[in-house]
Amino acid sequence: QVQLVESGGGLVQPGGSLTLSCAASGFTLDYDAIGWFRQAPGKEREGVSCISSSDSSTYYADSVNRFTISRDNAKNTVYLQMNSLKPEDTAVYYCAAGYFKLEPGSWSDAYEYDYWGQGTQVTVSS
Repeated sequence: QVQLVESGGGLVQPGGSLTLSCAASGFTLDYDAIGWFRQAPGKEREGVSCISSSDSSTYYADSVNRFTISRDNAKNTVYLQMNSLKPEDTAVYYCAAGYFKLEPGSWSDAYEYDYWGQGTQVTVSS
């Protein structure tokens, strides 16, 4: 069915920028919700940002107003532009997609998502 492949992670200094990409293949027109989660060592997985395929609504965690999510429907790809990176942004970042309707109160619930990528490491350090 749907497969998600992340890329763009790496090592960056504090204050720097990275752009993550998530390429989707399969029945990509069936999903509504697609976005990004992250997990640092010893911490729970948390929602970072998501975008709706139906109305392009976007959602962000309160701590990541420095980030911007976007999509390219022609390429079946979603992006996360990360600016002003901080050491606390260090984590494995996962792309996720689901068939549920995105809503303000549930977009960051990991159990709602049906497909997950393998993750890409982002390390912010001087």
